[in-house]
Amino acid sequence: MADFRKWFPVLAVVTLMFGAAASANAQPAFSCNSNAGVPPIVRAEGLTELVGDLILNCTGGNPTALGAPVPQVNFQIFLNTNVTSRLLNDPWSEALLMIDEPTGADTNGGNLRYCTTNGGCAMTGVGGQAGGVNYLAGDSRNTLPANVFQGRQAGANQLVWLGVPIDPPGTTTTRIIRITNVRANANQLGVSSTLIPTQIVMFVSATSTTSIPINNPQQTVAFIQPGLSFGIRTVLNQTNYLQCVSNNRGAANDSSSTMASMRHILRFSEGFASSFKRRNIAYTNADVSPVPQAQNTPNNNFFTETGFYNPFVVSGTNNTSLTSNIAQAGLASQGTRLMARFTNVPAGVVLYASVYGISSCSDCNTNATANITGAATSSTSLVSLVSTDGQGAGAYSAVSATNSSTQSGFTIPTAPITLSNGAGMAVWEVMTSNPFTVQTIEVGISAAYVANTSNILPGIGSASVAGSFAPLSNVMTASTSNNQPRFADTSSARTLLSINACSTNILFPFLTNQVGFDSGIAISNTSTDPFGTAPQSGACRLNYYGETTGGGAAPPMQASAVIPSGKTMTATLSSGGTFGVAATPGFQGYVIAQCSFQYGHGFAYISDVGANRIAEAYLALIMDSALDTRTGVFSETLGH
Repeated sequence: MADFRKWFPVLAVVTLMFGAAASANAQPAFSCNSNAGVPPIVRAEGLTELVGDLILNCTGGNPTALGAPVPQVNFQIFLNTNVTSRLLNDPWSEALLMIDEPTGADTNGGNLRYCTTNGGCAMTGVGGQAGGVNYLAGDSRNTLPANVFQGRQAGANQLVWLGVPIDPPGTTTTRIIRITNVRANANQLGVSSTLIPTQIVMFVSATSTTSIPINNPQQTVAFIQPGLSFGIRTVLNQTNYLQCVSNNRGAANDSSSTMASMRHILRFSEGFASSFKRRNIAYTNADVSPVPQAQNTPNNNFFTETGFYNPFVVSGTNNTSLTSNIAQAGLASQGTRLMARFTNVPAGVVLYASVYGISSCSDCNTNATANITGAATSSTSLVSLVSTDGQGAGAYSAVSATNSSTQSGFTIPTAPITLSNGAGMAVWEVMTSNPFTVQTIEVGISAAYVANTSNILPGIGSASVAGSFAPLSNVMTASTSNNQPRFADTSSARTLLSINACSTNILFPFLTNQVGFDSGIAISNTSTDPFGTAPQSGACRLNYYGETTGGGAAPPMQASAVIPSGKTMTATLSSGGTFGVAATPGFQGYVIAQCSFQYGHGFAYISDVGANRIAEAYLALIMDSALDTRTGVFSETLGH
């Protein structure tokens, strides 16, 4: 018994040795943890919104034996909406899968090496070396191995990477697999009606000859919020124009003529910080769209419309060919564009848009109305007016100013807006922005026309404007040719300006052609004067209120012919008069004359028939609010 006890320490040591050996030989299974970092907020109007990257942190397994082929893995992702990453060469997508965070330099591809071979690029194991294959620097068995893999569209909401060689890293390191440049149709999902925002969700699957467990394979990669609000400010609340008073007269027929006023301010406000994005980190000024710079560092938010972009494409040595256009992966077509669409612009009205941004304040004038407080230049403006197709798409093409508007002491460069049948558009591209503040971009609109009431110009009516992102599109799925970004139209029109008829409303309180009396009236169009007032002309409508002899109905309304500037219409009730005014025998009551010119004045008299013995006269009453003085000087005023 004593001898048996002596063997206990020996057995314990042997047990520990076998346990240690077993632990040394047992490797944890190869597995990956999925995460999406901090999911970005994307625009609800967007059809091609960049979602957050999906990252797989993989550990365990045994590195591939020396000389053996590295196991290949099929990766596939699914979104809960359409994938809209650009197709560079259908079905090859701009979406990329990268291994172990390769990075580029400003002037070359760094250690980014591409594989676009369908079925992957074969690699050879290096045995027990720490971490297996060296995807970044290469190793003795894999000279400059591919570490960037191009995805393929596998369905409306799916992307797939086939045959990607993944060498298990063992327990000494972590293999990082990043999926980037995935764009999604956010508009398809819409905005949540609850306090919880709508989410874009990505599902990931990895299949190989052996199972690859992925923890948390479902990740939220974006939250959806409205990206834009649109509003209008009007300087001095002057949304109404008079048909008989020219506005910016010279610019109505000459786009080089300087304008004296800019009344309308369009306001495009971000729904959240970084909703407005420039195309690329490259920036010169608002007049230039510079050659895009590389944005080829993983895990870097550039706050631009461009995603991961590496123009310095180098093929891995185990790749047979490169897909055409692969160097364009991630590159946006343009920066965020802001569109104003005008409809129902009255005939004869010409609109001008500011080439750069302006600034304004509300309730900052003495009469608590809006005012322009600044005019940007090419070096300070966030936006530039650009020429586009009818949907706001097309390569960057800056519009040059042809003239300027002056408002509140600021000179604002402007250019005409092309109108057809009262409809047109203006588009501004975001050239630079601050992603760390919610910004409002303001631009100005001027109206110009020549008063020509004889030809009913400008037309009477209201012009409308709708503000939105651009370019607009109905293409809701991945495309080889459509713009990135592009947007759905969620705008609604609102009134920009109104052209109202000029008028003077004149009251004749009492007129009679009964019991031996007769009445006469005179209406003078006094818009011809020595003060430089623009001549106006128009007809007068005579509205009769009262009765005829014996209690009959009052005469119906009648309209005179056009009364030219400087002329006077005269008429009596019994006989009628000039400019086509017909007699209204037996009438007694009052008359309201509605004349289509501003400067109308009336006179009336009552006498016996034929005006042989008695007569009484009065000045007719003007029923409208007072106009500003025509003379520009102060003097005694005799009212009536």
